[in-house]
Amino acid sequence: MIIRARAPLRLGLAGGGTDVSPYCDQFGGLVLNATIDKYAYTVLKPGEGRDGVRFVATDKQEEWEGEAASELPLDGRLDLHKGVYNRIVREFNSGRPMPLTLTTYTDAPPGSGLGSSSTLVVSMIKAFVEWLNLPLGEYDIARLAYEIERKDVGLSGGRQDQYAATFGGFNFMEFHPNERVVVNPLRIKNWIISELESSLLLYFGGVSRDSAQIIDEQTRNVQQHDNTAIDAMHALKQESIAMKESLLKGDFDGLVQSMEAGWQAKKLMAKSISNPRIEESYELAKQAGMLAGKISGAGGGGFMMLLVDPARRMDVIRALATTQGQIHNCHFTEIGTQGWKIY
Repeated sequence: MIIRARAPLRLGLAGGGTDVSPYCDQFGGLVLNATIDKYAYTVLKPGEGRDGVRFVATDKQEEWEGEAASELPLDGRLDLHKGVYNRIVREFNSGRPMPLTLTTYTDAPPGSGLGSSSTLVVSMIKAFVEWLNLPLGEYDIARLAYEIERKDVGLSGGRQDQYAATFGGFNFMEFHPNERVVVNPLRIKNWIISELESSLLLYFGGVSRDSAQIIDEQTRNVQQHDNTAIDAMHALKQESIAMKESLLKGDFDGLVQSMEAGWQAKKLMAKSISNPRIEESYELAKQAGMLAGKISGAGGGGFMMLLVDPARRMDVIRALATTQGQIHNCHFTEIGTQGWKIY
């Protein structure tokens, strides 16, 4: 038997950063996001006639192999894989070791700003849910993924990625104190989604970044009561509400205004969110006809979302083609994480 699972990556449309502690614990966070047709994949092969545990990240060309144990040491080598294994063994297998081979790969590189690390954790958990027939719903899987990545493995970051990957689709998410999360799925009309896909370009400047450093700076700003950063996060929350309303109504002028205002506010949260290379690409796209744009994710690199007039789409593509970056089309997906067995 082979178990396969996948989970969709996401675009952070508005409010990203307000889902990070301590801001959301003090003020509450609001995030608007949507999943796209890029995925994190997991292949789980139980046992394979051996007593060991083997993890393979084919996209990163990394492997780890060792004895099946109740707990594997987190030593910097495929720690997310080990973190998922450790928690599943402890909570759902009575501490008994589980011989297996776990292979993963992702359609976007780490540091892409599409939530790839968190999405990978969701995908791995879904494979175990399928294998062991675990009674976990969407909220359970997302919360477990958050705890493994942020608490067990100790990686800095927010909460939106795990919930987006688990639920799928367009969601307006509320992050309240005491780890309370409410996911509100949005029913977007088909013509609005089609227009958005026609208007949206993804641009990868070729630079992945360590989101943890940016998030740590953002966290320090809140802890030190940096009013500029905190006011910027308040503004981001308001833009997430405004963008949600524009999206539901099909108000694309409002969508452009919200994205532009959100990007300007986001840059005030931490100094490392933007840099000369990002600003240069942004200006190049704007001169070619881009209406608004922003970084997806923590910032500092990764994918940029560009809203363009569909009639000038090729002008923007040609302008960005002169850089070292890559241009991608974007299609949205409604379905969250999935798992299935092959016999």
